[in-house]
Amino acid sequence: MQISADFDSGNIAVIDTSNPENVLLAIRPDTKSGHFQWFHFKVDELEEGKHYGFSLTNASQSSYPNAWDGYNVVASYDQRSWFRVPSQFAEGALNFELDVQASKVWFAYFEPYSRARHDCLIEDARTLAGAELVATGKSIEGRDIPLLRIKRHSQASRKIWIIAQQHPGEHMAEWFMEGVIERLQSNGDEEMETLLDQAELYLVPNVNPDGAFHGHLRTNMAGRDLNRAWQSATEAETPEVYFIQQQMREIGVDMFLDIHGDEEIAHVFTAGCSGNPTFTPRLAALEEEFGRRLIEHGAEFQTLFGYAPQQFGEANTSLAANSVGMEFDCLSLTIEMPFKDHDDRPNPQTGWSSARSKQLGKDVLSVASAMVDHLRD
Repeated sequence: MQISADFDSGNIAVIDTSNPENVLLAIRPDTKSGHFQWFHFKVDELEEGKHYGFSLTNASQSSYPNAWDGYNVVASYDQRSWFRVPSQFAEGALNFELDVQASKVWFAYFEPYSRARHDCLIEDARTLAGAELVATGKSIEGRDIPLLRIKRHSQASRKIWIIAQQHPGEHMAEWFMEGVIERLQSNGDEEMETLLDQAELYLVPNVNPDGAFHGHLRTNMAGRDLNRAWQSATEAETPEVYFIQQQMREIGVDMFLDIHGDEEIAHVFTAGCSGNPTFTPRLAALEEEFGRRLIEHGAEFQTLFGYAPQQFGEANTSLAANSVGMEFDCLSLTIEMPFKDHDDRPNPQTGWSSARSKQLGKDVLSVASAMVDHLRD
């Protein structure tokens, strides 16, 4: 048996492989940070049909230990089709077993979104969806952070921003962006024609490419949580956020969506800006309408479970949604997807998945289309 994680988004440390029915592993923490939860590794040289067991021995010490309750590992034999493996959190470890059907298998916390696929997504956005590369930021390690604009009509005046994967282990966020870009490639889509008659879309599919590449859960290469840096961004430590803020201030923002994944809550939900000192009844009505329209559209979304609303004036304005909502007086939301499953529509085979993330991205565009004409009323 050979276990490796020396690849894009890989993360694991091998402790003991002497017993193939109880292989002992540990998740590595983020660079310059104590955060850890994301894992992704390959097991090679296996005997087909044989039973193997694995134990992530430091699961109880992870950033969100409650996340392991009700969670099942994802696995793949080809890195294209992923399925859930029944998993148990016991005695501080996450344990899972599999009768393997091939000589190698990949395990991960969620379906990974690779840098190679990201590059293809940017190319598809430009060649198939008509996106323009407005500007390119740079991560700490020099990876590109493309800002895409989709503009179809000169009279379109609203500016809608969607950014994803500030937290690098939340790979469902870039799958969501792939769904957005796929829908924008279609012709004869009346909802998209309505949207693009009135709005320009600004898309950042992966805000934290370094963290994603190195298998981080939450931080960039300076050990900074980018979604806690929106009041203190610098070119030295958080250039990813600094770049986006500079572009926003030049372009303007009428609607902002920040796409994330939540480790613990097995539901799709939004978090709004009710705690901002600038929050108004107009913004409250827009937030309510956004959620209501998603439900009416039939999207995998609900409003019963989520974060407790913050009291007026008590918001953490270092978060992207709060910061942008306050600065631009606009509808500004965090969209959260689960690492587990959407318990309102459970799917034991896949749990929450890349396909479901993509569909949510497409559904959100329908809501944006329905709301674009009154974002500033």
